[in-house]
Amino acid sequence: VQLVESGGGLVQAGASLRLSCAGAGLSVVDFGWNWYRQAPGKERELVAAVGDNGGSYYPEFAKVRFTIARDYEKNEVFLQMNSLKPEDTAVYYCNARNLWGADYWGQGTQVTVSS
Repeated sequence: VQLVESGGGLVQAGASLRLSCAGAGLSVVDFGWNWYRQAPGKERELVAAVGDNGGSYYPEFAKVRFTIARDYEKNEVFLQMNSLKPEDTAVYYCNARNLWGADYWGQGTQVTVSS
């Protein structure tokens, strides 16, 4: 199953973006969801996660500015990013996992924040 991300783009510092992720045939309630990012020359890092029980986790740099949530009407997962900084520039990847070993990834969407 290939996940599809959308919503990336080029914005100025301080702007907001909303990334979305969906997978054909997948129900958002059946998986835990993660957003990762990878900047040029750097390792992929976790940006946000939402578990089966709805609990969320953010690393320090994403707290307050980023929000991950399920959109049950659209059957999508989104990542709302506010107050973007140039250091947020990266390719953002969506990931879905469940307790039975399913592990699906998207191809990524580019986010570029200019100063």
